[in-house]
Amino acid sequence: MNKTWALVVLIAVVACGPRNQDGGSGGRTVIQNKGSDTLVNVAQAWAEQYKEINPNVAVAVTGGGSGTGISAMINGTVDIANASRKMKDKEIELAQSHGIEPVKWTVGYDALAVFVHPDNPADSFALEQLAEIYGEGGEVDTWDQLEIEIPGCDSNEIVRVSRQNNSGTYVYFKETVLGKRRDYKLGSRDMHGSKDVVDLVHNTPCAIGYSGLAYATHEVKMPCIEANAGECIAPSVETAIDRTYPIARPLFMYTAGQPTGAIKDYLDWILSDEGQCIIQSKGYAPVQPADCG
Repeated sequence: MNKTWALVVLIAVVACGPRNQDGGSGGRTVIQNKGSDTLVNVAQAWAEQYKEINPNVAVAVTGGGSGTGISAMINGTVDIANASRKMKDKEIELAQSHGIEPVKWTVGYDALAVFVHPDNPADSFALEQLAEIYGEGGEVDTWDQLEIEIPGCDSNEIVRVSRQNNSGTYVYFKETVLGKRRDYKLGSRDMHGSKDVVDLVHNTPCAIGYSGLAYATHEVKMPCIEANAGECIAPSVETAIDRTYPIARPLFMYTAGQPTGAIKDYLDWILSDEGQCIIQSKGYAPVQPADCG
C-alpha cells in the first residue's frame, strides 16, 4: 500500500470513531462507558438490564478510575465518563480546548465508608482524627496514639490503605477529610480498585482504608464518623440520601456536550425509577425517591 492510500485509510478509521450513533454496525448501537471504579459495578448492572429494554443498544463498560474516564471522554474515545468526583478546572479547560463542553449528570449518591479490621475495637472516628492519620504532617501514626489495641497488630503501626491518584474516591477523600490544600502522607498502600481496599483491610489487622459503601462486606467493620456537630453518623444508603453522613458524595456521568439519540435515551432510563432502583439495590442512594415496589 503506498503512502497516499495509507493516509486515506487512516483518515477513514479516525472519522468513523466509536459507533455510538443509531445505524452502527449491523444496525446495533454501541455506547462506550468508562471511568470510576466506584461506579463500575452499578454501571455494569445498568448495561445488563438495558439489553432487555433495548436489544439494539449495547453498553460497553470498563473501569480504570474517574480521571481515566474523563480523559477518554475528552479524547473522544468514550461516550459517557463515570466519575465519583466533579471534573477539575484544568480538565474542563482541556475539554473546551478540544471544542467540548462537558455536561454533568448526577446519577446517585454514595457514602464513602472508612473500613477497619473486624478485630479493631474502634467504633468511631472524628474527621480530625482521619486527617491526622492520612494527612501530610499528621501526627497519628500508631494505634496506641488513639488508645486502641488491636489483637494481631503486633507492630502497632497504622497501615494506611488508600487509592491511586487517578481515582475520584482518592480526590474526594482528600478534599473532604484532609482539605483541598493538604496532601496525603507518603507511605500509604495505594490500591487500584475499591475491592482491593476492602480485601487488604480484611487481611491486615493493623489497617484502615476508605472506599464506597457498596463494596463493604461482613469481613470488614465500618465505624461511624463524627463531624463538627459531634454526632457520630454511620455510613448507609439512608444517611447518603439525607446527606447527614459527613463523607457522602454525588456520583456523576459526563458527556461531551448534550447527548442525543441512543446516549440520551440511555441516560434518561438511568434516571428513571427502574434505573434508580438498580443503583439503590447496589448499595447507593438514588438521586430522588424511586418506586421500587
